[in-house]
Amino acid sequence: MADSAPAGEGQTFSRDRERGRGRGRGRGRGRGRGRGAAKEDKEWTPVTKLGRLVKDGKIKRLEDIYLFSLPIKETEIIDHFLGSSLKDEVLKIMPVQKQTRAGQRTRFKAIVAIGDHNRHIGLGVKCSKEVATAIRGAIILAKLSVVPIRLGYWGNKIGKPHTVPCKVTGKCGSVLVRLIPAPRGTSIVSAPVPKKLLNMAGVEDCWTSARGSTGTLGNFAKATFAAMASTYSYLTPDLWPDWKLSKPPFQEFTDHLAKNFQKGPVKKQAAGF
Repeated sequence: MADSAPAGEGQTFSRDRERGRGRGRGRGRGRGRGRGAAKEDKEWTPVTKLGRLVKDGKIKRLEDIYLFSLPIKETEIIDHFLGSSLKDEVLKIMPVQKQTRAGQRTRFKAIVAIGDHNRHIGLGVKCSKEVATAIRGAIILAKLSVVPIRLGYWGNKIGKPHTVPCKVTGKCGSVLVRLIPAPRGTSIVSAPVPKKLLNMAGVEDCWTSARGSTGTLGNFAKATFAAMASTYSYLTPDLWPDWKLSKPPFQEFTDHLAKNFQKGPVKKQAAGF
């Protein structure tokens, strides 16, 4: 036929499409080359007052933030203080489905724990269409949920703290987890999920007790995390002395924040209909 294209040209076009070199102005693989590397090397620009104080070196320790119960809204704050000591572990990736008119929509739910093996632990859960996106989102949420863990002794106060300071309980759904102080050398006596979280927090010895549907890993991990986070909610006798509190960071460095804050012009976006 006269209208048919030559065989050689058709084969070249199909090979180009397989390699991602489509003709015309299509959105091939080559578009936007190098954006990922530039994004990683980008310098941190704080968007909150707390972030500006951390970057300027006004807040020296992460405990100063927890002392005044300041909310952490930027993951870079955690990276600034804990940095390379943070280790993350994916506890579970599970598919979840939603019934729609068109059929079923499948997404992936990632549960990630993060800790520095030195009294800090975080837990994040994220759902996304892709596994990699769900894991990245769960790591971000885990960093934002990092809490301090208090350690104590079983018996005499010899050496470094090695176990939980008292019996603590956490609950999520039907799962109830109880952490019990154990003597030195006992190690962690628990199921695999609490054992990972306790290890990442730096707990060396601990007995555990769990009840409910512990096969639901998400609730099991959340209940353990809640129990570990409640270690600072008990006022034990060693915390009875009066502590002289300093000014909150926002009040102490209010002049620094006012001097170094430059308010940019607000761009009004026209509403399109």
